[in-house]
Amino acid sequence: MRAPAFWQAGGNRLAAWLLAPIGWLYGRIALARLAREGERVALPVIAIGNFTAGGAGKTPVARALATALAQRGEKPFILSRGYGGRLHGPHRVEPARDNAAMVGDEPLMLARTCPVIVSRDRRAGAKLAIQQGASVLVLDDALHNPHLAKDFALAVVDGGAGFGNGFCLPAGPLRAPFRPMLRHMDAILMIGADRHHVAVEWGGRPIFASAIAADPRMAEALRGQCVLAFCGIGRPEKFAETLREIGAEIVRLRAFPDHHAFTESEASALLSEAGKLGAMLVTTEKDAMRLAGGPAREKLREAAKVLPVSVPLPDDLLAAIYRAVDSSRSRVSTASGLE
Repeated sequence: MRAPAFWQAGGNRLAAWLLAPIGWLYGRIALARLAREGERVALPVIAIGNFTAGGAGKTPVARALATALAQRGEKPFILSRGYGGRLHGPHRVEPARDNAAMVGDEPLMLARTCPVIVSRDRRAGAKLAIQQGASVLVLDDALHNPHLAKDFALAVVDGGAGFGNGFCLPAGPLRAPFRPMLRHMDAILMIGADRHHVAVEWGGRPIFASAIAADPRMAEALRGQCVLAFCGIGRPEKFAETLREIGAEIVRLRAFPDHHAFTESEASALLSEAGKLGAMLVTTEKDAMRLAGGPAREKLREAAKVLPVSVPLPDDLLAAIYRAVDSSRSRVSTASGLE
């Protein structure tokens, strides 16, 4: 999917208004799903997601949280729907055996950090994770999924995009009306500067700030280089901003729809164009997961530099999540004792 231009703030309001009745219905259905309690499992459940469709940075946040939990002595498992993959699950992702067409690009990327279960039914995914020794569950892109009760819900907001035109899908990027969604969130993490001043609407919810951080070693290698950047992510301009911030010179940006499955002809065209421009090919970690299959894609994967990024989590946010984990575990232990 590529986000339409009228979703942006200041976009074509006529298109948004024409689709607004459908958006109103979609938003009400989403709120009804959000209000459902969900099945409570015998492990702490931390959900990460966003208010809007498209990339806000939730996947690197899920990775950072899983890493922090592991350093605390937990055994976190990430549960993912596996968007873009054909497996319904539950299935534990094996990076050496699986590919993006099977499990989705984001789960494949995350599985290099910690155990990942893909499952369209998060309850079934949770059961498999528990069987395999999980001590805490991190739900990636699951704020609106009603299958599991959540001990902590973290909404990630892209400061550069905000809430777009403020309409619900398909009239705009919001998954549901903002203020009713906010009541179900425990905290908000703003990624980057709040360019659209949406923080004034938080209504007292704890808000934390962070930013995309490029891998220092690759940033140094790309500094001063002429690059042909290509990506299929929710907001390609964010990738371009990161490249400019580290000092790379973008001579061409090729943007594809989010989760785009690259074809052989597209791979060949990118290789040819980079050669003509005398530019270095560079892409994202997520896109690199989808560069497999035919000879041109394999050649592109070998030629392209991959720029990993991370999102450092504030200590006070981690402390709030740890309290929720401990409180959940204490509640489960008390309930078991009463039985």
